[in-house]
Amino acid sequence: MQPDRLKIAVQKGGRLSDDSLDLVAAAGFRIVRGVNELVYRIDNAPIDLLRLRDDDIPTFVGDGVADFGIIGRNVLRERIGRSQPIEVMPLGFGRCDLKIAAPAEFDYEGPQSLAGKRIATSYPNVLSAFLKERDVRAEVVYMRGAVEVAPRLGLAQAICDLVSTGATLEMNGLVAFDTVLESEAVLVRSPKLQSCALSDSIIARFRGVIASRGAKYVMMNAPKDRLSVISGLLPGAEAPTVTPLAGRDDAVAVHAVCQENVFWETLEKLKAAGASSILVLPIEKMM
Repeated sequence: MQPDRLKIAVQKGGRLSDDSLDLVAAAGFRIVRGVNELVYRIDNAPIDLLRLRDDDIPTFVGDGVADFGIIGRNVLRERIGRSQPIEVMPLGFGRCDLKIAAPAEFDYEGPQSLAGKRIATSYPNVLSAFLKERDVRAEVVYMRGAVEVAPRLGLAQAICDLVSTGATLEMNGLVAFDTVLESEAVLVRSPKLQSCALSDSIIARFRGVIASRGAKYVMMNAPKDRLSVISGLLPGAEAPTVTPLAGRDDAVAVHAVCQENVFWETLEKLKAAGASSILVLPIEKMM
């Protein structure tokens, strides 16, 4: 039985908020931003967007208050509870890494170098699991924010924190030594959600949006005897579609969907391999 309205939990602020709303809109769901900033309605589908703090999203989704959620994998892995949200797919934005970092003079030769040390972090559960898997005994110091100042203040010898550009670490005289978790935004669903036409549609549309981002439709003419070489140059493409050219026995038309960016260097290589009349078109939607 399909519920009256499905609920998708998104961040009400922070680094994933705008990208999450853009994803929903790109999937063809029209967002109505009303007076209530905590709930946005979708006017062309029975869907509500719950705008929450990122730390609250796993609880809402795990307990079934929200059917889906968009959160960072780091937040998902940090949660330990009765009902764990189920990761459906990565979404390709909000990429960052949870890394071990310390002052440059710290002699780091792998996780065993952390044995007996104090490590400050906002992700104690993820860090503890990382250390346990490697049989490293260290003291985990929980901090809600400003983790990067811990070594300078003498609270810890090392830290475990999210790193995107590395600029914050550099400003505080720290060097990243090891990766604990590679993170990005992910779509999660409630373990209590029963599959229905609407939930399947949400997943399919999101998957289509992600698949089409960066993908290109490439068309060209190619000599028959160079077809294998030219096909091998197409980045991230599956088997291309090959059709005859009218009045030409020595050449064919090649159409392919490339899942990776097609750079000018790629076009130059295709041209050098004998391709001609090369067209590269953006893909708006793909399912």
